[in-house]
Amino acid sequence: MKDFWLQLNKPVLALAPMAGITDSAYREMCRRYGADVVYSEMASVSALFFKPEKTLELVKFNTSERPYVVQLFGKDPRHFAKATRIITEKIKPDGLDINFGCPAKKVFGHGSGCALMPQKELAREIISAVCDNTDLPVSIKIRAGLKNINALEFIENTKDLPYSAVMVHGRTYEGGFSGSVNFEIVEEIKKIIPDKIILANGGINSAEDGAQVLRDYPLLDGLGIARGAWGRPWIFNEIKNAYLNDGACLPLADIDYDFPRIKKIMLEHAKLIYAGKGDTGKFEMRKHLAWYIKGFPGASELRRKLVTAESLEEIEKILCV
Repeated sequence: MKDFWLQLNKPVLALAPMAGITDSAYREMCRRYGADVVYSEMASVSALFFKPEKTLELVKFNTSERPYVVQLFGKDPRHFAKATRIITEKIKPDGLDINFGCPAKKVFGHGSGCALMPQKELAREIISAVCDNTDLPVSIKIRAGLKNINALEFIENTKDLPYSAVMVHGRTYEGGFSGSVNFEIVEEIKKIIPDKIILANGGINSAEDGAQVLRDYPLLDGLGIARGAWGRPWIFNEIKNAYLNDGACLPLADIDYDFPRIKKIMLEHAKLIYAGKGDTGKFEMRKHLAWYIKGFPGASELRRKLVTAESLEEIEKILCV
């Protein structure tokens, strides 16, 4: 099977995996507005090992989302091996990703995510378990470091294994989601494994942020965008335009201050959610609607109406689209 990572134009802009956020509708929106590759929400390998049905429903996707990567988390290599076979055979995504970077307490506290980075042998066993049980390209997501290990040491320990790409969150575990972002260490990783795709992640919240990182760290192959895409799926097009046009967003992509256009995008997103989840989609949609209108005049009152909307028709009426 072809490695899709090698077919992407650079810079590669990816929608980073986010639990409770990167569902099918949101992935589709980001693909429509410039994301080159999208990731699923985190899928538990233990859940797939014992009772896979609910998790398989979580990671299902539409072909329009391709290239699509399913991200796995856990700590048992046996569970990773079986989960990999299940996802490869039943879901058929374009790639698989292993989470070594999540700092969330419920993940870290169970020995998964970022907690795996210092466990050198176990980390190697997990990567091998995934690579040995699929013909799909495998990628990994890590952090700049934690405690007594940094990302460079982790990569040195695993660089001989056949994974294709690495997304590096430039903050340490201790830095959480608000500490300083170390993009230098991400570029140093590219020097260690120049044959693999390296994406920088963390603190990229605008087109200007993204374009500046790409210019300041030219060895990078691209970026992973997470919270910067909340309520702004068009940030991918904006970054591309800002980077290619020396920092100036083209009017075609600069949607941030065009509220009538944003309302149309909100309705577009709502229709996708309702198409995939039916009436239960209204609960998922509410947080996205709140993110879309943040910072606009009258946002508070509009938010109050939108988060109590009970149907797609009501959302459309409130937005007056």
